Amino acid sequence: MTSFEAAETEETVTCLHMTFYHPCQEKMMFRCLNFYKREQVRVDEMAKFGRDSNVCRYNLMDTRVSRIQFSLQFYRKLNSSEFCFEIKNMSKKTKLTVDQTELGYLNKIDLPWKCIICFGDYQILAEVQEGESADYFETHLHLAEAPILQERCLPSLQPIPQNGISSSLFPSQGKSPIEIDENE
Repeated sequence: MTSFEAAETEETVTCLHMTFYHPCQEKMMFRCLNFYKREQVRVDEMAKFGRDSNVCRYNLMDTRVSRIQFSLQFYRKLNSSEFCFEIKNMSKKTKLTVDQTELGYLNKIDLPWKCIICFGDYQILAEVQEGESADYFETHLHLAEAPILQERCLPSLQPIPQNGISSSLFPSQGKSPIEIDENE
């Protein structure tokens, strides 16, 4: 057996990719985050985000951010080999939104494999890359140049006729519909 064949099988590591955006990010609120470099976090540590550098591993330099804004806990689901993250809102003043779910103080949910986390003007795209290691996970932080969430203009729920002109642009003012033969 060669040394290559006898070598330990390399274990893949779960990686949480997080892309950050704030409309005033030129004010350097992300200056303490280590972008574009993977960081290992032991599984018995809770990854905390906030402005208190004594408590939080990931610091946001903004007085509007709570001392501890939110935390992420890595865990294995019961009777499964699947690893997951749980996100908990640690802010008494600011609600945290994960996709469409709003979390109040001390509320927690499983972090979806791909989601958008929002609080205040902060937007974070979180994406989980699966791995096998039960000893640690990695974080890989990125900085977005444009908003992750665009303002959504919801389309009209009324059908648009073939001529492309929506009847909602011209209120009917109580007129009843007129039936027209296709051949006219």
